[in-house]
Amino acid sequence: MWLTPEEVALKNALKLWVTEKSNDYFVLQRRRGHGDTGGKITGMLVGALDTVLDSNARVAPFRILLQVPGSQVSWVIASGATAEEVQKHWKWLDQNLLPYMSVFENKQDAASFAQGKVKGLIAEEVLGGQAALEDDPARFREVLARFEQRFGLPQQEKLVAHYSCCCWKGRVPRQGWLYLSTNHLAFYSFLLGKEVKLLVPWAEVTGLERASLGLMTDVIRVRTRQRQRDFSMFLNVDEVMTVMSQLADLALRRLLDSGGLEVDKSLQQATNVTKRVLEHQALRQYVLSLFGLPRSEKLQEVMNCSMWTPHARCHTPGKLYTTDNYMGFSSRLEGQCTLLIPLAEVQSIEKAESTGALPNPVIISVKSKKAFQLIELLQRDELVENLTDRLRALHWRQAVFRGHSQRKKSQVSSTPYYTFYYDGVSSEENDEVSDETLRNTVLTEALITTFQSGPSQSASNKTMSEQLRVRLWGDHFEEFGRGVHMFRTDKIRKLVAMGIPESLRGELWLTFSDACSSLAAHPDYYVDLVSKCMGETSIATEEIERDLHRSLPEHAAFQNQTGIAALRRVLTAYAHRNPNIGYCQSMNILASVLLLYAKEEEAFWLLVTVCERMLPDYFNHRVIGAQVDQSVFEELIRERLPSLAESVPDLSPLASVSLTWFLTLFLSVLPFRSALCVLDCFFYHGIKAVFQLGLAVLDANAAELCASTDDGQALMTLTSFLEQVRDDEEPCVCAEEAGPAGHTHITALINDAYEKFGDLTVKQLERMRCRHRIQVLQSHEDTTKENTLRLVSPDVSLSQEDLSGLYDLFKTEHFISLYWGDGVRTPPEPRAVSRGYTESYHVDCAQFKSLYALLTPWPCGSHTDTVAQRTFILLDQNRRNRISFTQFARWLDTLYCEDFNEKVRLLYRLHIPPALTENEDQSSLAKNPILSTTRPLYVDLPNGERKSHEEQLKQMLKDLAKEKDKGQEKPLPHMNQREFVQFCKTLCNMFHGDRAENELFQAIAMVTSLVLQIGEARHKGRTLEAEPKERECPDQAASSVSESEGDWTASFEQILASLLTEQALVNFLERPVDLSAKIASAKEQQYHVRAGLLMIHHQKTR
Repeated sequence: MWLTPEEVALKNALKLWVTEKSNDYFVLQRRRGHGDTGGKITGMLVGALDTVLDSNARVAPFRILLQVPGSQVSWVIASGATAEEVQKHWKWLDQNLLPYMSVFENKQDAASFAQGKVKGLIAEEVLGGQAALEDDPARFREVLARFEQRFGLPQQEKLVAHYSCCCWKGRVPRQGWLYLSTNHLAFYSFLLGKEVKLLVPWAEVTGLERASLGLMTDVIRVRTRQRQRDFSMFLNVDEVMTVMSQLADLALRRLLDSGGLEVDKSLQQATNVTKRVLEHQALRQYVLSLFGLPRSEKLQEVMNCSMWTPHARCHTPGKLYTTDNYMGFSSRLEGQCTLLIPLAEVQSIEKAESTGALPNPVIISVKSKKAFQLIELLQRDELVENLTDRLRALHWRQAVFRGHSQRKKSQVSSTPYYTFYYDGVSSEENDEVSDETLRNTVLTEALITTFQSGPSQSASNKTMSEQLRVRLWGDHFEEFGRGVHMFRTDKIRKLVAMGIPESLRGELWLTFSDACSSLAAHPDYYVDLVSKCMGETSIATEEIERDLHRSLPEHAAFQNQTGIAALRRVLTAYAHRNPNIGYCQSMNILASVLLLYAKEEEAFWLLVTVCERMLPDYFNHRVIGAQVDQSVFEELIRERLPSLAESVPDLSPLASVSLTWFLTLFLSVLPFRSALCVLDCFFYHGIKAVFQLGLAVLDANAAELCASTDDGQALMTLTSFLEQVRDDEEPCVCAEEAGPAGHTHITALINDAYEKFGDLTVKQLERMRCRHRIQVLQSHEDTTKENTLRLVSPDVSLSQEDLSGLYDLFKTEHFISLYWGDGVRTPPEPRAVSRGYTESYHVDCAQFKSLYALLTPWPCGSHTDTVAQRTFILLDQNRRNRISFTQFARWLDTLYCEDFNEKVRLLYRLHIPPALTENEDQSSLAKNPILSTTRPLYVDLPNGERKSHEEQLKQMLKDLAKEKDKGQEKPLPHMNQREFVQFCKTLCNMFHGDRAENELFQAIAMVTSLVLQIGEARHKGRTLEAEPKERECPDQAASSVSESEGDWTASFEQILASLLTEQALVNFLERPVDLSAKIASAKEQQYHVRAGLLMIHHQKTR
């Protein structure tokens, strides 16, 4: 490998190199100790030194130096793992550089000329390799060479990062290097002659955590299903932990059935994954969560700056984040001041004159005639240019869309199918409206304006609290502005904690969530969507119909067909918009509350925002997102409530209770008006508000929970507490119902949550989510495995341990193709209600051949690949070029656990269509010496009697006929002569190398001769039967005779009976084989055997 010229002060420093050959300009050296036998102490010490210092000499013990004659200065320009590799470089230098260097009069110029040529060679290599995307390609290229040399993985394995660290084995640390690739965690160490290699697939990692090990506090613990590994002594442990979590999360999303979790497009190709890309992706995910932006937004610029905040009358330092369609500002202290500006609201972006007090200012003007000032932007010109280009493109798209909408409206019929319902009809009159009319009506008013839940909500009887809140919000709008781009500060947080007034609730939900931007960008989208989907029937619509009357049944709006019809339209439209989610339980509760305080179209876009932006991955068939947050919540309990964690060691029951809190946002566990206040906080703070409130609830009940004797009592404690959380306007309860402690005010509970747990940040939650998603996905994988084994177990006789080991081998083979194949996971078959469980993993023909070679009890030498091909065709009944684990396990069960008859039946089926195809080898009977029919055919019975094969065969056929009549098995097609030859060929290959090989060959020769005689006798019998017919009907008889000439056949029963006459064959096929030992051996060989085959295939295709 060519190296970037690196100066070496002394050519033979510390006597670590031995010179093999040299000339005027170049020196070829070998690392001392390399190639020495006998384990000399010098070689061991040099090897340990190379590993600790990450020296290239450990994997490349040969090097070439460039030297200037008469000087002590040299440069390393090439290295090699073998003598052949370095000799190749030496030859190139001798032929292509050395003759030209002799022309230079100045020797230093000659050396500079050689260095330039070597750098050019390196640049050419870098352009076509992994290192091209790295910050330091030359350095990364050397690290990549060491990684590939040490672990022997294919070139498709993308190395992402490497770190110096210690790996602990008990109390003993081993210094080495940690390599993190897209599919594996690898560690290498070489100390005092002992080499240690660890290769852990991310798919096997079940957990990552920070731990303490004695005096070592910054330890990263990597858990797998078999054991755990501890790594320490990192220079930046936070960076390593972040990269490891991201890579494990990315690998599990790609490899496992993640229940609908999507992989970002920039990370779908493993070759695009670098440490820089991962850092950018982590920052992007943080920005999307911080501002609640659509998942499709791409992060463009991140800049330090200061923004003028009128309420504080100063410039607040922070960061500016820009995406495709948004600008966001966040203060250095997260949550202190936040601002979100959709580009659709921006009118202009201008540069102002820079002064000493206002360096590099930028003025952003919005449509509401407000302006925002940013200063201290170091790359102001570039930022303004990029934002102006995006703004211009956005305005062009809006103009095109408006023109399209106008043309569409001009073509619409004057009597549209959908009408709009206005708040002008009383509820009594609504009851008389036909159901068909309600289905075709889109509400333009919030349901709360028509259906009042109580006198306290009447506009004429507003409480003093409601009036006060309205006045406070009015003052806030005057000071901070109104709309999406208003400043979000501590003052607005306090207003939200008090509860948003009903008259402003719908508007502020739209503002805080930015759903109003989606609404403005997609006019008429909802009406068009409803017109397409209403009347269609699907699984989602059936589930929606079942849940319609369970949604807030106590509220008057949903005791009426108007509210039910609106809820039906919103849920059906969303299921049609996003079929990946469709409809999930708890969506009906959320949508019904949204309809109370927002117009129907607004409620739809609020639902879209919650499901796709604020709670991503919550509403899928496995509710992965909610389970991840439940796991994060359990960790937060241990961190933030240590006394409770000590008293209740098993926190899983408490965390399980929280799953309902996250899925329904407390709507199903709190009194209605109190739950509305929680929903207000959720739309303002995001999911962080639910975490904080959940911790506050547990903290308020910590004493009772610690004293509880079982999970049921703890659950009753929390349920009783939540039922007594009240709002000012909540109906009062009697003293007996309230209990001795009375009720808790929701505003006090929210303020308490913020005061105690307000330091919880979005960045912390995102990091924890990334780690806990690994645990949740692996937990689902364990469940998938249990379900598969439970499905297969009744049909096979294999032990549970063997089945489990086979499943692991099968899954690993599937993953290997994803590691170094196309990298795309084959999606499972579509789930249907009637189908039930669907297996997640399948293998194709090439993967099955690999498993066949590892697990078959009867290797066939060079014929193994052919037999494996036939077996795959036989198992692939649906002709989809893939088989499931169930089919794989049943096949192995036949080989290892079934009786002699079933094993022969399987071998027989492998040599008739469809397993045996027409284009396989056409063997001739005359070419095979064992197919002689002139031998005497006798069998020696155990009692000493000698009986002819014909008599013995007749008796066996009678016995088989009786068994056939009992079992009523489907008869197998007869085997023709060509197929029988292939059958014999397979048996001969199976016997090759066996200790009883000669005896087995003689036995198969006897069986072959017997079956051939039977087939010939049958053939002659058919010919004789055709002769009388020839006299009666010459034309039909002629065709019959011509067909019978080639109609040599043998039945399965005849072949089975013939095989039973040879005890050696019976003993061979019934000989027990230890499947557990086969599985253990296969696990050791599978990985590197497949990796080697893929490397060979990759080299051939290049």
